[in-house]
Amino acid sequence: MVRNYRFLSVMMTFCIFLVLPAQAELQNSSREIEPQTEVTTEHKTTIRGKKIPYTATVGTQPVWNADGEAVATLHYTYYQRSDAQDTTTRPLMISFNGGPGSASVWMHIAYTGPKLLNIDDEGYPLQPYGVKSNPYSILDVADIVYVNPVNTGYSRVLKNKDGDAMSKEEQQAMFFGVNADIQYLAEWINTFVTRNNRWRSPKYLIGESYGTTRVSGLALALQNQQWMYLNGVILVSPTGLGIKRDGPVKAANRLPYFAATAWHHNVLAPQFQAMELESFLAEVEEFTLKELLPALARGGFIPEVEKKNIISRMSAYSGLSEQAIAQNNLDVSPQFFWKELLRTEGKTVGRLDSRYLGMDRQDAGTQPDYNAELTSWLHAFTPAINYYLREQLNFKTDIKYNMFGNVHPWDHNDNHSGEDLRQAMAANPYLKVMIQSGYYDGATNYFDAKYTLWQLDPSGRMKGRMSFKGYRSGHMMYLRRQDLETSNQDIRDFILSSLPAEGQPARYAR
Repeated sequence: MVRNYRFLSVMMTFCIFLVLPAQAELQNSSREIEPQTEVTTEHKTTIRGKKIPYTATVGTQPVWNADGEAVATLHYTYYQRSDAQDTTTRPLMISFNGGPGSASVWMHIAYTGPKLLNIDDEGYPLQPYGVKSNPYSILDVADIVYVNPVNTGYSRVLKNKDGDAMSKEEQQAMFFGVNADIQYLAEWINTFVTRNNRWRSPKYLIGESYGTTRVSGLALALQNQQWMYLNGVILVSPTGLGIKRDGPVKAANRLPYFAATAWHHNVLAPQFQAMELESFLAEVEEFTLKELLPALARGGFIPEVEKKNIISRMSAYSGLSEQAIAQNNLDVSPQFFWKELLRTEGKTVGRLDSRYLGMDRQDAGTQPDYNAELTSWLHAFTPAINYYLREQLNFKTDIKYNMFGNVHPWDHNDNHSGEDLRQAMAANPYLKVMIQSGYYDGATNYFDAKYTLWQLDPSGRMKGRMSFKGYRSGHMMYLRRQDLETSNQDIRDFILSSLPAEGQPARYAR
């Protein structure tokens, strides 16, 4: 018996020595992304009833500084329709999400790409987590590249040749600000287009949320610094683009969003609930521009009778009590609205998509404890993108996929992205713009988006090249199945309508 114990002891020691080198190797290996990688896989899907073969290339491509040194690498996923013979007429869509600090995951696996994450028809999570085919993808009419800016997805800042990391101050100056972001991404896009032989292709930018600031600035930076001219820019749930809307305008513009959300939750009087949403909103928008905005501009000097009438109308349209509106001096914050609308039911409504409901610790208070919609989305998106990239697209790394990366503090100063977009349009007669917004988006509300569209070109001479599309959903309108189909078709129509006829010159006629 003693000999058996000794034998086991010797064998265990031997086994430990066998395992130690492998463990040491794992411990010594660094958790860093390769600056340049590329993995391509072949696939087939069905879009609008037609079979589409395509390739998916997942990779990383460096960002270089002025001395030609690689200082960061950006992770991307590039889809190409493989039966397209002529890339000179094949559009290329370059896609960004927002934040700032958000990965390009949301539109990638829930909107325009060939795969959708597993959710129900209203956008709520389902298990098992994963992806399925997207029958409405725009891949039938355009190739698409989804780009992750620095510190999002698998994109990272690189160490220098001496193994030293860039300081936080240096990182912020080069990457983490409105204009820094635009500058390095314009250079990166130039390299991507060159490497993939897409200079002659019609090109489009699409951005969501803060991504709209990014692509609006990129439209001019690509044109003036890279000499790359675009056919179209699509703004999904746009930010302010540096266009001011403070004071009465900021307060008044919220009401149509409040009204849409109240209509959705069926808390309005029967006369309004019986109306089609779009007809109801047209009435609210008219009141907002012609009566509410002037009333807010006069502040405390508005006649009392008129003030009472405004409060009554606001209450009827928003679902809030007259008392609550009066106590807020007609200037109701979105945070208060999310808490107040369904307070008597013990529910809050979501920020980015007010169809979603939450529950707080207590019903009292002036804002919700958490964003009901974001917790639901992260529940579904995070496992889906990690599974999809690794197991279906064969891109394997130990680097963490950052749904939201560390990019703060972000320099928001000198944001003139809206004016940049106007200048790019003025100098490029081919360039068209489309805005897509969800009526239930409380973060970048749809009426602010309309206001942005109106202010982009004060002259009105380019308004024929701009369009607005609204949907019965929130910030990511495509999560609702019906809007997924409609919004993709709107992009498809936009692309096809912005391709010039053969021989049509880029010029203004007198």
